Amino acid sequence: MKRLLTLALIGAAAALGGPARAAAEFSAAEQALFVTNHLAALKPLTTLHYSLRKSGSLEAGFDDTASMALSAQPDGKCCAAAAEFLSGPRRLALPAIEGAQGNPVILYFLERDIREMQRLTKGQPNYFRKRIRIAIAEAATIRDVTLPFQGRNVAAREISITPYTDDPLRARFEQFINKRYVFTLSDAVPGGVLSIRTQVDAAAAGTPPLVAEEMALDRQAPTTK
Repeated sequence: MKRLLTLALIGAAAALGGPARAAAEFSAAEQALFVTNHLAALKPLTTLHYSLRKSGSLEAGFDDTASMALSAQPDGKCCAAAAEFLSGPRRLALPAIEGAQGNPVILYFLERDIREMQRLTKGQPNYFRKRIRIAIAEAATIRDVTLPFQGRNVAAREISITPYTDDPLRARFEQFINKRYVFTLSDAVPGGVLSIRTQVDAAAAGTPPLVAEEMALDRQAPTTK
C-alpha cells in the first residue's frame, strides 16, 4: 500500500525511483500525468468505467473491465477513489487513495504493467519503475490530437514514452525493448484520461504485435453501491 501511495506522488516520483522534487521541477509530461487535478470537475458518488483489452502473439488475450468509484472524504470534499481493477484471477487488489486529484487509474494501470513486466521477464519491479520514471521525466514526447469519444470529437494530448530502448540491461529482456506507452489525456472527458495503451512490436516487420494492451474510458455513471 505504501508503495502505491508513494507512486501517487510521482507527481512525487518516489516509488518510480527518483528523489522528491518541488512541483516546479516536474517535466511537462509529469505535470500532465501526475500533478494536474483530473478530478476537479467531478462530484462524489460518481464511478468511472473503463475497458481493458489485451491481445498479441505472445500469449492469450482477454477483454475485461475496471472501474473507479469516487466518494466524499470526511470533510465532504472530492474525492476518495477506490478501484475494481479487472476481475477473477486477473483482479488486482489495490488500496483506495484519499484526496485523489490526479486520476489514480494511471497509477493502477502502471502498477499492473510493472507486475506484468516482472512476470514476463523475471526482472525487478523497482527497476521497471525507475525506467518509466526516467522516461516520463526526461524523454516523453507530447502531441496534440483530436479523437472521437461518445459520438463527438474531443481535443486531447498524447504522451508517449519508450523506457527500454536505451536500457543498459536490455539484454535481459530483449523482446521488450521497443515497448511503447501512450497516455491520452483530455480535459473534455470525465476524469481526464481517455486511454492508456502499450505495445511491444514483434521482431519481424509486418507481423502482429507481441503484446498490445489498451485501457479506454467507457463512461461516467452514478455510483450504485
